[in-house]
Amino acid sequence: MRKAEFNKTQVIRYLIWTFALAYGIQIGAAYLYGHVNKMIGQLVIAVMMFVPTLGVLLAGAKLKGLGWKPQIRKNVGPILFAWFAPIVLSVAGAALYFLVFPGHFDLSGAYLTASAGPEVLEQMEAQGLTIPVYVLITAVCSFTYAPLINTPLALGEEIGWRGFLYPQLKARFGTRRGWLLGGVIWGAWHWPLIWLIGYEYGAAAGNAAGYGGFPVSGMLLFCVITVGWGILHDWLYEKSGSIWVPALFHGAINAETTIPIMLCLTDTGSARLLGPASVGILAGLPLLIAAAIVFIRHKDPEK
Repeated sequence: MRKAEFNKTQVIRYLIWTFALAYGIQIGAAYLYGHVNKMIGQLVIAVMMFVPTLGVLLAGAKLKGLGWKPQIRKNVGPILFAWFAPIVLSVAGAALYFLVFPGHFDLSGAYLTASAGPEVLEQMEAQGLTIPVYVLITAVCSFTYAPLINTPLALGEEIGWRGFLYPQLKARFGTRRGWLLGGVIWGAWHWPLIWLIGYEYGAAAGNAAGYGGFPVSGMLLFCVITVGWGILHDWLYEKSGSIWVPALFHGAINAETTIPIMLCLTDTGSARLLGPASVGILAGLPLLIAAAIVFIRHKDPEK
């Protein structure tokens, strides 16, 4: 893992390319999601994860020195944290949410119906699957092999964010301020999806009822969450010296993120800003506490 020297020109070019390409893709994906086919829209969103890597190349930066060797023996601790911490934090956050809102716990499959259509429940019944069994199988997958499957896609983002932008911001502003600014930028990168299809908190998350302050409140809240996730991603990157470890962490997050929603009523309105997924402020408390601990304990070498 190389030590970055701040390059203002490359950073500006990176941000312009990464946001322009991603925003264009998100607008197109939103149209596909709402007017053509949700699955096609979701595939386009997945492809967008490679935009940050493309942004690095278009900015004229190099991909050398990012820590391409996993160094598994050296990084057993960071790898285990990256693999399993997301599901632990998610379960803790969801439990907290359902303790506060027990009436929102639901095993009817309403979210699956809203996101994939009523035929999905018919297919499950034909296979002899109940909602609890399906959720259990999904949960097991999310902390066994799914993080590994998701890692190559997540690497497309991690090369850009943790491999290029975060080191640049830390070189210019110091680690703590770099983490904060990087997290806000990372969250803002998703804004068109939050606005156009209700990504994370609205219709796309089984909440067609919407929420208070839409879409601005969702945009701002998501930036708070990405600041927390970003701190933990970059902490793992610094600790391991390998870009694969934050990519695994990112892949594990993507694997678990919808599981709590599958256990929740749809159309919960503004309560979706609180949870049960870890992108909500209440269900996200375990994540934010973990990030706060890392943030508080960190000291820049020069200080």
